[in-house]
Amino acid sequence: MQQDSTGSKGASLASSVANVQAVAAGPDSGRTAQGEAMLGEEFRDDLRAPGARNAQARKALSAQELQPFTQLDDVRSLLAMAQTGVLLVVAGALIVGLWGSPWMLAGIALMGIAQHSLFILSHEAAHYRLLSHRGANDGLGRLIGMSSGVSMCTYRVTHRLHHNNLYGSEDPDTAIHGGYPRGNAYLLRKLAQDSVGWNAWKTYAYFFGAPAINEDTQRAIRPLDDTSPQLRKAARQDRYWVVGAHIAMPLLAYALAGWHGVAVYLVVWIVPLMTALQPILRLRAICEHGAVSDLSSPLTAARSNRTWGSWSNRLLGGLLFPHHVNYHLEHHLYPAVPHYHLPALHRVLQARGVLDGAEVRDLPDTLHLIFAPRKPKAAAGGDHV
Repeated sequence: MQQDSTGSKGASLASSVANVQAVAAGPDSGRTAQGEAMLGEEFRDDLRAPGARNAQARKALSAQELQPFTQLDDVRSLLAMAQTGVLLVVAGALIVGLWGSPWMLAGIALMGIAQHSLFILSHEAAHYRLLSHRGANDGLGRLIGMSSGVSMCTYRVTHRLHHNNLYGSEDPDTAIHGGYPRGNAYLLRKLAQDSVGWNAWKTYAYFFGAPAINEDTQRAIRPLDDTSPQLRKAARQDRYWVVGAHIAMPLLAYALAGWHGVAVYLVVWIVPLMTALQPILRLRAICEHGAVSDLSSPLTAARSNRTWGSWSNRLLGGLLFPHHVNYHLEHHLYPAVPHYHLPALHRVLQARGVLDGAEVRDLPDTLHLIFAPRKPKAAAGGDHV
């Protein structure tokens, strides 16, 4: 960030905000005496060449203007968690209440939507943006991830590479969202496979640190090989806890209600994770980065999707973008901004003209782009999971 030139107080503030922005509030124990993140823990500024538009966007807000957007509000985070909790309870009650009926599928679909909301909260924790207390942030983030079979600490490492190498050879997400449009048949086939659990193992391989191979580079990216010893150790320990939790949960269900308890646990929780959740994860990722034409800046390599205005924006937004995750372009520009400040940040950037020509679209327009006819193979940009 550009430092304030009004004196030492302004310079100190600018340096502080810049550090928060660069590391997305990385772990205190991973900083040097100067407050910088250790190599392998930082969320770096995206300074790709030519990158001029990105640099201008990041200078649009002074340090003083940016600081309120990076402030954490534990009450708002707790309210977001409560909202997700209510949705989980409603979905679970719907499945149990309609047990044995074909309408039970509606409950399973709703549970997948609720579980996706959990994934987004885990994403907030991975950026250290869920709670202001670092230990509470990580503890709760790990529990949220653990419930869904996700190692939050491993995802933190993987997601850092996505931010630092967007659409580059080291981006672990390109295999998911790169190369679109690939034609209606391709994407519909992938979504159908997701819906029956065919590709779920790839999702969990990603969240355990083994993203799919991008055929453009022929590299199997292993994020734990490119991080600090501290985060590597935390990720490995966290994965044992996740595996242990998913062994313990069916055993607990059996202890409480026998085989019927195990059946309820599997249908209410595991089946939606393996099926209904999977196409939501894919479609959101593609809506955020798929079928873009200019990879030189997050302003055009990432997309914000409007979830306001038309009824179609609101409906699709409710299905795909909980907790303001639709403001994905803004998130890439300023990863230290928690989800509840992203709408206000979007309005400020829009008012200053920063978003002119950027990838900000109505959701139906985005879907039209990603379901368009297949691009020529030379322009496709990689293999996909």
